[in-house]
Amino acid sequence: MNDAASAGPHLLNRELGILAFNERVLAQAEDPAMPLLERLRFLTIVSNNLDEFFEIRIAELKQLRLRGREPADARAARDEIVDRARKLVERQYALLNGTILPALAAHGVVIHLSGTWTEAQRAWAERYFDSEVEPLLTPIALDPSHPFPRILNKSLNFIVELQGQDAFGRRAGVAVVQAPRVLPRVLKVPPEVSGAPHGVMLLSSIVQGFVDRLFPGMTVRSVHQFRLTRDSDLFVDDEEVTDLREALQGELSQRHYGDEVRLEVSAGIPDSLVALLLREFELDEHDCYRVAGPVNLVRLQQVIDLVDLPELKFPPFEPAVPAPLRNKDLFAAIRKHDILLHHPYESFAPVMEFLVSAARDPKVVAIKQTVYRTGADSALMQALIDAAQSGKEVTVVVELMARFDEETNINWADKLERAGAHVVYGVVGHKTHAKMAMVLRREEGKGGTRLRRYAHLGTGNYHPKTARLYEDFGLFTANEDICSDVHEVFRRLTGLGQRGTLRQLAQAPFTLHEMLIASIRREAANARAGRKARIAAKVNALLEPTVIEALYDASNAGVKVDLIVRGVCALRPGVPGLSENIRVRSIVGRFLEHSRVYYFWNGGKKDVWLSSADWMDRNLFRRVEVAFPVRDRKLRDRVIEEAIEVHLADNLNAWVMDSDGRYAQRKARRGAKRRQAQVELLGGLAGG
Repeated sequence: MNDAASAGPHLLNRELGILAFNERVLAQAEDPAMPLLERLRFLTIVSNNLDEFFEIRIAELKQLRLRGREPADARAARDEIVDRARKLVERQYALLNGTILPALAAHGVVIHLSGTWTEAQRAWAERYFDSEVEPLLTPIALDPSHPFPRILNKSLNFIVELQGQDAFGRRAGVAVVQAPRVLPRVLKVPPEVSGAPHGVMLLSSIVQGFVDRLFPGMTVRSVHQFRLTRDSDLFVDDEEVTDLREALQGELSQRHYGDEVRLEVSAGIPDSLVALLLREFELDEHDCYRVAGPVNLVRLQQVIDLVDLPELKFPPFEPAVPAPLRNKDLFAAIRKHDILLHHPYESFAPVMEFLVSAARDPKVVAIKQTVYRTGADSALMQALIDAAQSGKEVTVVVELMARFDEETNINWADKLERAGAHVVYGVVGHKTHAKMAMVLRREEGKGGTRLRRYAHLGTGNYHPKTARLYEDFGLFTANEDICSDVHEVFRRLTGLGQRGTLRQLAQAPFTLHEMLIASIRREAANARAGRKARIAAKVNALLEPTVIEALYDASNAGVKVDLIVRGVCALRPGVPGLSENIRVRSIVGRFLEHSRVYYFWNGGKKDVWLSSADWMDRNLFRRVEVAFPVRDRKLRDRVIEEAIEVHLADNLNAWVMDSDGRYAQRKARRGAKRRQAQVELLGGLAGG
């Protein structure tokens, strides 16, 4: 290996990779060609992502540091992580204040801040404050008998500087006001009051505008917003737990009060107040983010929901229904041949129909499904409840540890159990992330009745709403080998016993990693033998070290490797002597690229796998995942074209990664055709 290959680490820092992804998302908000309200939406997505980044990743690093176990790469990159995060936040607010808000105002969408209110707006805000807000507020003066209140994770709060003496003769200099959680954060203002067709007010502005009412006879010297981010990861001791649901419910009640991680304060706050807050929360100055606007930009999503201006949003589209499923018996169509669905370009409705019709069909005797994220209001879950109530055998593997969906999943588990379904929680210590549904149907045949199995396997969740926003693949099949494997995976999840052999599926934590390494090594061996070799993959994240080292070895053998990694990638591409045959790109656009696709040339056989698993340690070793082959030649070629080739040709939404983890947006060459993968797929698969 030459000096260039050994000049830097083989793996890039994970946290910097997450921040780099969010920089690419923010670039969508900065793009003037993007519809204006969609630019605001991308801005809020970055804020939501950063919340989780601090709640989970930074919180974990802090815990490891306290225990003396912080990874060396994180310790070395600590200052750069803070600097990149701070610059990202500064870019957000500069874009919001300097571009997006003025542009929205030009279209009649105005956010009325308290310092700019007209008399009519002030009167309207005052009425709302008096009737809806003030009765819910509990101002807390900080003095020996009033300790600092507990601050909920990501809640809106105000710190108030006071001067004067109250009725008891007390001279409290500082008070804290917590915004009511039950009130909307964005309010629509009547046009006749606003003076604009789409005026809104923020709850934070209304509280700040009338906070002096809470301290009669006192002088309010200043009032400033602050927001605290806490560690939100849940911990359940795998060795001690006897009832996972009960243990998790106990943890959920404490999620809002995890260890402090980040403090956000509004710009202009005095240093003395910042110091007070940092002392109270046991944080350092580098944990504090001073922001030039609302401390929670995620709430601006409500502006998008309140404003009815279709011309400022992406044009609507109607997902297509594949021809084999149009006005035909769904089970008959699946019996005939495998059916591939590519969401959101193709409709999620057939997946819903698969389960809803199974619940009603008298020939169906059993339904089995995994549930990771499905939403609080789910027709699919209701179908399973209906099926159980009608006497069918319904088995649901509910993943209670699906991050931030734990409470929703606990509620569904309770409803399913009360309906008579068999509800299990998979394997403690291994999240069930596989996306599988199976229907058993008693059908007439030549030799009498028989049980026939039908399966749906996917790369994404059984969530109808996100199926219109996330890009994913799903496969309907009645293939006996695949259905037998699905049955076996369900048996492993619900019962006990040694694992049997799977005929078609690869399953984590048992055979999926082995399959990947063997497939990569086979391509490397073919390249060394002078035969054609190629590897292409589309995943959300690439972090697992042994997979990365196998890809490096394949590159050195001469294998051309194309990786489409939406988010964080620890592999260093294009390093001479290490990875010069590897290209990495990220696609960021209207839809969240979410499917996982593995493609190996295999001497021209073109092995194509679809999966729920990213190439990460957790997916390959600490989760129950499945990868399933696309066996039909036409469907296989479709996946290669729609998941791989069209994204490699994208020269508008593609970001190409260099060997140091930096990304540059690909630009179409002069005279070259402008290619945008998501737009092409919308035009080719979905209706306009």
